[in-house]
Amino acid sequence: MTDPTLPVSAPAPTFDRHMIEALVCPVTHVPLHYDAAAQELVSRAAGLAFPIRSGIPIMLIDEARQIRADD
Repeated sequence: MTDPTLPVSAPAPTFDRHMIEALVCPVTHVPLHYDAAAQELVSRAAGLAFPIRSGIPIMLIDEARQIRADD
């Protein structure tokens, strides 16, 4: 049953930008770049982009998307 007091579509949780200071690439151990438009943390050194889902970075290599050098 649906609670009528809750909004129908709640906005997606936002990613805490300060968290990026504590996260590094699990492959290369270098700092990550936050791509707000794509909701990803990008490791240019590894050529991988890690998704952020519901405000939570998914730092699993199997979940990462391979990126091209010009991305």
